Amino acid sequence: MSPTTAIVRNQWYVAAYSQEIGRDLFARTICNEPLVFYRTEDGAVAALSDRCIHRRYPLSESRLVGDRVVCGYHGFTYDRTGACVAVPAQTRIPRSARVASYPVVEQDSFVWVWIGDRESADPAAIPRAPWLVQQGWTTIRGLETIRARHALLMDNLMDLSHETYLHGGYIGTPEVAETPITTEVDQAAGVVRVSRHMDDAECPPFYANSTGITGRITRWQDIEFQPPCLYRLHSRVAPQGNYPPEGYLPGHGADTDPGAFHTEIVYALTPETEHSVHDFWMVARDFAIDDQDVTDYLHKSNHTVVMQDVVALNLVEEVIAAEERAGGTYQELSINIDTGALAARRLIAELTRTEATRA
Repeated sequence: MSPTTAIVRNQWYVAAYSQEIGRDLFARTICNEPLVFYRTEDGAVAALSDRCIHRRYPLSESRLVGDRVVCGYHGFTYDRTGACVAVPAQTRIPRSARVASYPVVEQDSFVWVWIGDRESADPAAIPRAPWLVQQGWTTIRGLETIRARHALLMDNLMDLSHETYLHGGYIGTPEVAETPITTEVDQAAGVVRVSRHMDDAECPPFYANSTGITGRITRWQDIEFQPPCLYRLHSRVAPQGNYPPEGYLPGHGADTDPGAFHTEIVYALTPETEHSVHDFWMVARDFAIDDQDVTDYLHKSNHTVVMQDVVALNLVEEVIAAEERAGGTYQELSINIDTGALAARRLIAELTRTEATRA
């Protein structure tokens, strides 16, 4: 199974951070669809097609008057539903004069958008990341658009053994690559879980410099990925030999595990096109939450790690895309560390098949 370029449209995707969208017109391409976002006067987020129905002028390059978008080319005017409410030089508005509008939900500091069949858009299906807005946590965040297909970023995040080699000196240590993983698939919930528990590991600079731990650590990495968009890495580090109390669940009840430091590392993987993906990244922590020096250090360090991934994935995409253009095929070699990524690929393939069947 090679990394596909297929885009699943009948899904919720993160379009932006809530703080990105205000009263200015904001453009972003999601699943090949150019969209324009803005906040209405009551604070709600509206999402419309970013192309005027008249001559395809980008509405994001236009202006907002009240809650209406006025095209900067010929003045076609649209309300928040996409309906055209004014055209130049005539009172009759053509029946077909409207642009597409898209369901939007704000949750956990994200603006989620639904690109597919709007009748299927169920806000209850949006996965949660409560630590990003919860009291007792503080969060750093960023965004990079990678010139690589969604599946390559998904592979990268599901197999953390690459930390040892690509991110040494930041978050990678030898134990990450040496420690076996366990993989579980919750078919009903559409979630893949991958766990790596290291009993005695070197403390990488990312944690040593933020927690103050000076010796070796017990380090847990527990991934929950709900394809296609939301990835959550529950990271637990503690002085070596300090284990959580009985009943501890990664991602839940961190306040009942006082001997450890917890970070919730969240990624939203949103396809821009078949060969590019928006990589929203966040790190929430429950320690040193008011320490600006720790915040600044973790932001700089995690941004460096993300950019190392960006460079690597751009290179891999160039290689695979060139081979595909040449009509070549290749046989992937997968091993035990790939079980999580392969399980995620299978769930994506099932979503794609289901969508094709309904079309």
